[in-house]
Amino acid sequence: MQEPFVAGADTAIDRMVEGIENAEAGVTLFFSASPFPGAQHEFRRTREESGGHWYYSEEYTQEGWLCPALFKYFDEAPDHLYVQVKPKPSS
Repeated sequence: MQEPFVAGADTAIDRMVEGIENAEAGVTLFFSASPFPGAQHEFRRTREESGGHWYYSEEYTQEGWLCPALFKYFDEAPDHLYVQVKPKPSS
């Protein structure tokens, strides 16, 4: 599996982009294992499964699974993920 946004993670993204005009044309998503200025969302790692990890959002009261593609960005699964979503810049 190459797509990291499945099993609830796709739903979390849909909820994070609510209110962003023209989000279906694309957004810019920043994420970090550490809090950063402008971060809007926080997800807490709850467990490992099938080589990926489940993360829980208090804000959305739901879990989402991130596949092993997570390790393209992190050496190990972070305890927390902090996320900022912005409209895609115009070209």
